[in-house]
Amino acid sequence: MLDKLSSAFKKGFDKISGSIFLDKKTIETIVKDLQRALIQADVNVHLVKELGDKIKAAASNEKIKGIERKEHITKILHDEILNLLGKEKHEIIIKKGEQKKIMLVGLYGAGKTTTTGKLASYYSKRGLKTAMISLDVYRPAAASQLEQLGKQTKIETFTDKTEKDPLKIYKKFEKQLEEFDLIIIDTAGRHNLDKELVDEIKTLTNEINPNYKLLTIQADIGQTAKSQASEFQEACDINGVIITRMDSTAKAGGALTACNETNAPVYFIGTGEKMNEIETFNPNSFISRLLGLGDLEGLLEKVQSAVDEKSQRKLKTKLEDGNLDLKDFQEQLKQMSGMGSFSKIAGMIPGMGKAKIPEEMMGLQEEKVKKWQHAIDSMTQEEIKHPEIMEKQTARLSRIAKGSGTTTTEIRQLLKQYRMLNDLASGSDIANMDATAPMSQKQMQKLAKKYGKKMKF
Repeated sequence: MLDKLSSAFKKGFDKISGSIFLDKKTIETIVKDLQRALIQADVNVHLVKELGDKIKAAASNEKIKGIERKEHITKILHDEILNLLGKEKHEIIIKKGEQKKIMLVGLYGAGKTTTTGKLASYYSKRGLKTAMISLDVYRPAAASQLEQLGKQTKIETFTDKTEKDPLKIYKKFEKQLEEFDLIIIDTAGRHNLDKELVDEIKTLTNEINPNYKLLTIQADIGQTAKSQASEFQEACDINGVIITRMDSTAKAGGALTACNETNAPVYFIGTGEKMNEIETFNPNSFISRLLGLGDLEGLLEKVQSAVDEKSQRKLKTKLEDGNLDLKDFQEQLKQMSGMGSFSKIAGMIPGMGKAKIPEEMMGLQEEKVKKWQHAIDSMTQEEIKHPEIMEKQTARLSRIAKGSGTTTTEIRQLLKQYRMLNDLASGSDIANMDATAPMSQKQMQKLAKKYGKKMKF
């Protein structure tokens, strides 16, 4: 995500911290590199120039000397980038029993229907009874697509493929929708914000009374996001924005900064094609990730999106009872895979973002996890429940290796990691935690310090 911009930021911060003397030439080089990267990310040229001027002004302040001067420039740079993206994190907090409605609006091709499924999955994994409803009567496949997403995420979905009045569709299911904590509403798009679309959104708003109207835009439109967000704000009074396809374009920086210029807060960003690849947008955490400093909050959010509340409670009980077997370990591997690629996860772990891990190495790690899953599938129930019987019986290891297309060495690695997880559980670092509450940063750091070097995937 924004690799070139991230690389430029890291180099800039490293040059500032590594320089014995921050002379004018060094500052000029840093500023030029940052400006070039920001422009390549489609950030407004005037904003880029202002950022450069502020950094130069901070650097030329003769009253600030030595290390304090470095810290001052670093803080200015960090704060100005934060200003570009938006200072605050905006959240939609929903409590059980207090029904909320989120209505997604936008033009054709922005990804409203897919985002409807992602949002529903996001909140469902957090214990909310969630429903989706399709009010898109213009795109023939929209209702069918939402139904498929509903089956995939096991979320109740309401559609009517024959009715051509979106309001009538909503009224038809209104009584049934009363039992849900959250309703995500997918609406129709157009090629542009014409009078027909504006009138339709206003009618639905007046009758349905959604708590949030969120504009869905794709990241690859870059600075055009400014005019689109402004037009929808003026015409439809939107509450905020969801930016999709953040992972597939270099223009994402332009879309983020453009929305900030219009005071349209970005609530969520889409980071991939999978249903769990959506996250709340936190400007501070986003910058931290760009700088290679990790994003623990985002990582915990990913964990919550990959593992539902019921599964978390089940795991907690297993850990407390000491009944964790290889099948449970396999389930953890599957859930980890559901969080996304190793490269995405690694970028969120403090310190890992700066580590230069080859892409091919990341691929090898993912392949290893797949092999481990195949190996577990080739084991007997006795071996799954009592993995220790395989430790000294090479015949068992050879049979499993042959049946799963792995090697005995890979199976021994699997058993070693399983033992690590059991050691972790017996130490009660996890078992004593609230399974439904996110770990604190302190807890994460404690676990990372204690087990990080031992856990090798």
